[in-house]
Amino acid sequence: MAALDGLPPLRDVIHRHGLDARKALGQNFLLDLNLTQKVARTAGSLEGCTVFEVGPGPGGLTRAILALGAKKVVAVERDPRCLPALAEISAHYPARLEVMGGDALKTDFEALAPQGPVKIIANLPYNVGTQLLVNWLLPKKWPPFWESLTLMFQKEVGERIVAKQDDDHYGRLGVLCGWRADARMAFDVSPQAFTPPPKVTSTVVHLTPKANPIPCDVANLERVTHAAFGQRRKMLRQSLKPLGGESLLNKVGIDPQRRAETLSVEEFCLLANSL
Repeated sequence: MAALDGLPPLRDVIHRHGLDARKALGQNFLLDLNLTQKVARTAGSLEGCTVFEVGPGPGGLTRAILALGAKKVVAVERDPRCLPALAEISAHYPARLEVMGGDALKTDFEALAPQGPVKIIANLPYNVGTQLLVNWLLPKKWPPFWESLTLMFQKEVGERIVAKQDDDHYGRLGVLCGWRADARMAFDVSPQAFTPPPKVTSTVVHLTPKANPIPCDVANLERVTHAAFGQRRKMLRQSLKPLGGESLLNKVGIDPQRRAETLSVEEFCLLANSL
């Protein structure tokens, strides 16, 4: 990779700019440039695409995305210490990298989306990854501005994203993802690939939007899933009591003695639409 893009090895970049990863920012730097290319390739062809990246850090994944032909990368980085390292990449790829300082949770990605295909590829900071995914899954306008999401999470979170009914990992996140996207776990990443090594294995998840998800009110679906999985060991007649309990369940023909993890995405949408 260093030979491919002509830029210095990432360890040299980190040392030169004094970029120690900070736990408070959820940082774990991915230094294996072969792995960053593998992550970027999971998103498919990047030719002609604008790619949004969150938390680029010293820019290992950014370099892979640019080297694989993305038209432009828009990277949101909260840590100002990383900006000089990213500026070096920007100089190497003139007019193809835009770095925005700030908080990704407060960034309106849809407003930044240009005409043409948009993909989101990111090694997400652990402390904000799940909320960012939910934000991208639940815009009012659908289909969304993005063509695909290729995201790295803790493996436990990845299992929750792809989980289906009757799976131990199935919960609110699995329902929301199953409702609006097709998701798959692409490959795992060992802790030793990062600096510093996290205590858990990571995984890359690839999501594509469903063209025609079941019509359903987002707010009601969130209310139903929050109530149902908030007391997942209880029968639905008890966990959904604040929303109508047995009367709501009988209305849509769902056995009140069932538990949340046994309901399909379609049944959750049915409950949400009946509120």
